[in-house]
Amino acid sequence: MSRNTRKSRSTGTKARTRVGRMRAIRSDLEEQLRRELAEAREQQTATSEVLQVISSSPGKLEPVFEAILANATRICEAKFGILYLRDGEAFRLAALYGAPPAFAEASWREPVVQPGPRTGFGRLIQTKQPVHIVDVAVDPAYAERDPLRVPLVEQAGARSFVIVPMLKENELIGSIAIYRQEVRPFTDKQIELVTNFAAQAVIAIENSRLLNELRESLQQQTATSEVLQGISSSPGELAPVFGAMLENATRICEARLGMLYRREGDSFRVVAMHGAPPDYAEERRREPLFIPPPGTSLSRLLTEKQAIHVVDITTDNAYVGTSIAERAGTRTLLTIPMLKDDDVIGAINIYRQEVRPFTDKQIELVQNFAAQAVIAIENARLLNELRQRTDDLSESLEQQTATSEVLGVISSSPGELEPVFNAMLEKATRICGASCGNLVLYQDDAFRFVAFHNAPAAFVAERKRTPIRPGPNTGLGRAASTKQVIHIADLMADSAYAERDPLRVAAVEVLRARTFLAVPMLKEDELVGIIAIYRQEVRPFTDKQIELVTNFAAQAVIAIENARLLNELRESLQQRPPPPTCSRSSAGRPSICRPCSIHWSSRRRGCVTLITPGCSNARANFSASSPASVIRLTCTRESRIISRPG
Repeated sequence: MSRNTRKSRSTGTKARTRVGRMRAIRSDLEEQLRRELAEAREQQTATSEVLQVISSSPGKLEPVFEAILANATRICEAKFGILYLRDGEAFRLAALYGAPPAFAEASWREPVVQPGPRTGFGRLIQTKQPVHIVDVAVDPAYAERDPLRVPLVEQAGARSFVIVPMLKENELIGSIAIYRQEVRPFTDKQIELVTNFAAQAVIAIENSRLLNELRESLQQQTATSEVLQGISSSPGELAPVFGAMLENATRICEARLGMLYRREGDSFRVVAMHGAPPDYAEERRREPLFIPPPGTSLSRLLTEKQAIHVVDITTDNAYVGTSIAERAGTRTLLTIPMLKDDDVIGAINIYRQEVRPFTDKQIELVQNFAAQAVIAIENARLLNELRQRTDDLSESLEQQTATSEVLGVISSSPGELEPVFNAMLEKATRICGASCGNLVLYQDDAFRFVAFHNAPAAFVAERKRTPIRPGPNTGLGRAASTKQVIHIADLMADSAYAERDPLRVAAVEVLRARTFLAVPMLKEDELVGIIAIYRQEVRPFTDKQIELVTNFAAQAVIAIENARLLNELRESLQQRPPPPTCSRSSAGRPSICRPCSIHWSSRRRGCVTLITPGCSNARANFSASSPASVIRLTCTRESRIISRPG
């Protein structure tokens, strides 16, 4: 074989070898590309799934965290994963995926951890960078028996793990860790994938925070609107307003129960409750007014005048033995003052039955409700004052009208007392909200019933039959002896009824009277009679109503006196003799007149004397320049008009 032939063959073999190698390299590259493409697609799919969970669960973090851990452990070929969120200086377990049951149970039993500085978690806190440990069983933290590392190795069987930070504006807010149960390091791409999932978790947390803040804001606005609507729809009525406040405050702040108090001096009165346990609610209804024990939030509120937040009342000595701790089972407490002009006028308390502090936004919401409560109280006060003034004016006008009508009856019925007394009783019982009334006159140590209003016929007939002498313990008897107004809130509870006084028994059992008012009719401090009115329920008369009946009693005395004078005048006129005639002398002076003697005294110029046997003289002086031609001379028996002499 020639040299050229051998060279040609060698060249062909080398070429084929290079081609084979190139094909193998190409195949390897294609396989690598296919794997990388599959991994990329898998990662993109996982990322897409996580994003889809985020979008489909707005505000809910648990399904997002679970999806992140499920995809991270699957794609990175890990056995289980853990997600922690920062809680102050510690970290709280937020999600767990694929962990052995015993380890999972122990982890959820004590969810808050404080990692040691030599653990992977501790190094993450210091560096804010991913930490990759190929074998945790040979890491110093396990040899030092770190309480966080030992369960991972001995309960969960962890060997290789990677933990990546969840950062928001370079602030550590949590971590994601995935674990293998064999020693096999994670690749850079797998660590990058978990880092990407950590970033998505931060986005989900921020979205959830913003969405929850928006929801809270809408809830608070809605609750505020409902309370304001309650204030406007219930003017002057505080109970529905307070109820709406407590219901919204406890619901939005995730509290178990709420209480609203009004201050009365150094004491507080429970005016509204929501969600209170039955035993505690019954105790507060039975004893609504109480002095708060020293050191408790309500006691401190009087001096501090600001929000008081007790995270756990069982650790506060001021609450040892208190019913709110023992009967209501409360743990976390928030007390907000109701302030008017820097003066504490009340308070709102909301409670949780677990140790979980309230957030600043929740405290702000309850402060807003407290301010609205103060506005509602002030509005109710002003409205009630306006209503009271209106009622007073209406009552005053009604009383003036009634007085005017009684005076009209007096003037239109001269000398007749029955229509006057009837008008007085009708108006007194109607205006004072009484069921019936009577008027008695006092004479010879006895009372005579002369007028009734709305009394049963049998009672009227019995009382008209004969005058009565009431017992000393009865209302009439006490009014007669004291000459003062007698006001008995409950006749059945009065001693006269227990002693079975006939007059009292009749009032209670015939008239069905409970509340009684007797007003004496006095003339120059002498008892003339009594006006009495009755109610069939226990409801004391007001001062204004007593004043009205006292005024009617005075009018009755005037009417009685007017009738007496008019009757005397009528009797006098009936007994009067015929009027005498008077003659005149030829000199133009009065002559002697019978039965009176009228003569002109020449010795006392300008004087006319009326002489009447058995009565005193009446004189009238004339001046010489007086143009009068006549004068009136009066004696106790009659009047005369005579011409002026000369």
